[in-house]
Amino acid sequence: IVLIVNFKTKKQMNKTKCIIAVCSCVLFTFLGNGQIQANDYNKCQTQKSKTMKQFTLPQLPYSADALAPVISKETIDYHYGKHLQTYINNLNKLIAGTEFENADLETIVKKSDGAIFNNAAQTWNHTIYFNTFSPNARQYPEGKLRAAIEKEWGSFDNFKKEFTAAGSAIFGSGWVWLAKTPEGQLVILKESNAGNPLTKGYTPLLGIDVWEHSYYLDYQNRRADHLEALWTIIDWKSNESRF
Repeated sequence: IVLIVNFKTKKQMNKTKCIIAVCSCVLFTFLGNGQIQANDYNKCQTQKSKTMKQFTLPQLPYSADALAPVISKETIDYHYGKHLQTYINNLNKLIAGTEFENADLETIVKKSDGAIFNNAAQTWNHTIYFNTFSPNARQYPEGKLRAAIEKEWGSFDNFKKEFTAAGSAIFGSGWVWLAKTPEGQLVILKESNAGNPLTKGYTPLLGIDVWEHSYYLDYQNRRADHLEALWTIIDWKSNESRF
C-alpha cells in the first residue's frame, strides 16, 4: 500500500504519521492472525502509557470542622484541601520519568533532593500531621513512650514546654519533631521548610507544622498560642504506634 500525501503544516504531517503507523499495525495484525486482537493493537501504538505510582490525598480521620476551635474548618479546607493537595500534585508531576516514579513515599524522602524532596517530604510530613489529631484525643502518652519521655525530660509537662518552645523558636517556616534515634533516645528536632527526621535516620513520632499557613487564619502571628492549643487535640495513640 502506497500513500502519497501533501502536508500543509508540520503538525498535519506528524498527525498523519501516527495514523498511518496505527493503521499499518492493524493491517499487519489482521493479515497475520485473521482477526484483530486488543493486545496486538495496544502493542502497535506508537506511544504506550506507562503505569506509574500516583500519590493521592489521604482521607482525614475526622470531619473538616471536628477540630474547631483549635483548628477551624477554614484552615483545614486551605491547609489540607489546597496546600497538601498541591504538594501531592507537584510530586506526581516531578517524579514522572525519574528513578522515583514507582518508589514509595518514604524512599523518595530519604533519597531525593531539590524540588522532588520538598514536595515528597511535605506530603509525608502532612500525612503524619493530619493523622495526629482527634476531636476525642487521648491527650497524654502511655506505656513505653510515656516512660521514654519521662526518662528524657523528667515529666510529660516538661516535655510539652520544651517542645512548644522549640516550635515557637523556629525562624520562618518549618517543623518541630519528636523523634527516636537509632539508639532509642528521644529528641526534639527543629527543622526548616520541609525538614524531616527520616533524612537523619531517625523515626518520626510527632510532627507539628509551624508554617504560617497552618495557623494564620485562626491565630494570626500568635504561633505559641497555636502550639499550646494543639495539645488538646493531639491523640497520642497514633504517636505510640510509631514508637
